[in-house]
Amino acid sequence: MSEIYLGGGVEGLPRARAGKVRDLYEADGTLLLVATDRLSAFDHVLREGIPGKGKILTRLSAFWFARTADVVPNHLLGTDVDSVPGLPPAARERLRGRTMVVRKAEVLPFEFVVRGYLTGSGLASYRETGEVCGVRLPPGLGEASALPAPILTPTTKSTKDVPVTFEEVERAIGSPLARRAREAALAVYRSASVHARERGILLADTKFEFGVAGGELLLVDECLTPDSSRFWPAAGYTPGKPQPSFDKQVVRDYLLKTGWDRRSPPPPLPPEVVARTASLYAEICERLTGSCA
Repeated sequence: MSEIYLGGGVEGLPRARAGKVRDLYEADGTLLLVATDRLSAFDHVLREGIPGKGKILTRLSAFWFARTADVVPNHLLGTDVDSVPGLPPAARERLRGRTMVVRKAEVLPFEFVVRGYLTGSGLASYRETGEVCGVRLPPGLGEASALPAPILTPTTKSTKDVPVTFEEVERAIGSPLARRAREAALAVYRSASVHARERGILLADTKFEFGVAGGELLLVDECLTPDSSRFWPAAGYTPGKPQPSFDKQVVRDYLLKTGWDRRSPPPPLPPEVVARTASLYAEICERLTGSCA
């Protein structure tokens, strides 16, 4: 089993929340956001972990938070667990490399999904209605088509994300805050897309979360990782068909081929699927950041 999978808590730290992939701990007035090696698919946490995944997610998030800090402030204070006072030595070693020390913030109740290409649930919605989350798109688009401009397609935050229109976001949190978050999400996407393209990667879509602390809008949670984004190789990009991606699509494809009903516990993953997924996570980290050691 992967290095840190099921969690169970860290001795000496109160756990604020356990998510599908990340655990959150209170520590000296800040929060520790710990990326485990757990993997979720179709709203289920799988029995097998992906070795090294949590450290890769942390490295990528820290990279992007630093790179986009001039676009929008974020919650990251650092990644050095030795800076956290009172943390037991055993806990430091367990959390090293997979932990972000972050500011507390009041998190907005929506995920701000930005799409530059049409695929996944966005494509399904477009085929049915000609629009995605209330955004009307031109006719004739197909699988993996580049959009005329990136669009925001928000969803609720729940056990099953539900697409909503931007007007619904405005009604829920107020127009000024909603517009600030929309502008920030689109700006970060554009900035990241340029960097990714320079490294031979297309950023098909991604989701951001925002919070507010002291009246300031902050980019929070993770940022532009394979868990929150679709990254495609630019070489060989051909609209009209599914694209290979640097994420857990290998796992999704395998689970779909098994005939799993998505309601019962997921079937076990073969070692080769776990290894291929780990390799893809490491490759996208290396290509985007220059190093994943």
